[in-house]
Amino acid sequence: MGRRVFQQKVVVITGGCAGIGRALALRFAQAGAHIAILDIQDEALVAFRQQLHDKLNADVMALHCDVSDDQQCAEAISQVVERFGGIDLLINNAGITHRSAFADTDIAVFQRIMAVNYFGAVNCTRHALPSLLARGGQVIGLSSLSAFAPLLNRGAYNASKHALHGLFETLRMEVRSQGVNVMLVTPGFTATDIRKNALVGDGSINQAATNLSFKVAAPADVADAIYLGACKRKRLLVLSNVDWLARQCARFFPRLFERWMLPRLSGVKSSPTN
Repeated sequence: MGRRVFQQKVVVITGGCAGIGRALALRFAQAGAHIAILDIQDEALVAFRQQLHDKLNADVMALHCDVSDDQQCAEAISQVVERFGGIDLLINNAGITHRSAFADTDIAVFQRIMAVNYFGAVNCTRHALPSLLARGGQVIGLSSLSAFAPLLNRGAYNASKHALHGLFETLRMEVRSQGVNVMLVTPGFTATDIRKNALVGDGSINQAATNLSFKVAAPADVADAIYLGACKRKRLLVLSNVDWLARQCARFFPRLFERWMLPRLSGVKSSPTN
C-alpha cells in the first residue's frame, strides 16, 4: 500500500541514526522520499548518509542537531527547507530514558529527559510547522506504552510521554482544518539501544540489560507499521498487543495492573505494596 505516497516528499527524522529512527530513514528512502536525518552522532551521520546513497540512491541530508537546543533545531530545519524546498513529514523520534526511583533521581535527570523527549519535539515542530502548513503535511510523535500505563522507575520518562500526548493532541485539533495531520505512535518493546543507554539517578549511564517478559519487536517491523500509518494519516498507532492490554488493564483494572502487569512491564521482580 502507498507505494507512491511519499515519493519525492521530504521527510525529516530526529534521532535518525539508530534504532527505530534508522529503520524509518531506510523505509521512507525505499519509498522514494528525500530524507533529512537529524542526530548528534557525527560519524554515524556520515556513514549512514553514504549507505543510503550507495544502496538506495537516496537524496539525503545528514545534520548534526541536538533537539534539546532550540537554536540548533531552527538552523537544521532552515537548512532542510532551503535544500528541499519544504517539509512534508516530521518524525519526532529522538528520545532517551532512565531507570531510577523518583526519590533517587537528581533534578538534572528530569530536566534532561524533558529537554530531549518533550522540548525536542516542541523545538522541531515549531520550526517545521510553517512549511508543514503550506504543504498539508504531517507530524508524527514517537510515544510509548508508558503514556497509557506507567512503568516503575521511569517517572521522568513517563511524564515526558504524557506531555507529548498533551502537546500533539492539542496541535492536531489546531491544525487539522489546515490540512495537517498529527499522529502519535506507541511502539511496544523494540530492539533498540535506548534501554542499554538509560540514565540512572545521578545522571550517569547504566548499560545493564533490563529483564523483559514480553516479545521484543524488530525496528524494521515498527518502521513498516509507522510508514503504513503515515500513508493512511492515522491519528493514533498502537503497535503491540502489550500496549493495548496494558492500556485497558491500567484503565479498567488498576489493582490487577499494579500487582501483576506493572512489575513485568517494568522489568522488576516485585510489585509495589499498597
